[in-house]
Amino acid sequence: MIFKPSFVIYYISQFMKLEAGDIINTGTPPGVGLGMKPPRYLSKNDVVELNIDNLGSQKQQFV
Repeated sequence: MIFKPSFVIYYISQFMKLEAGDIINTGTPPGVGLGMKPPRYLSKNDVVELNIDNLGSQKQQFV
């Protein structure tokens, strides 16, 4: 990660109230797709799904 988790929490808490159980999604660092051979990027109609046991899931389709 570019920034330490403590700094991320500090920074976000200046703009919104963080409460117990909040999740901070930091995403993926740039360059991950670029490092593949051949490079691979998200494209139209790609689907990304995230699951966390006992919490739930989210799903996005790129347009």
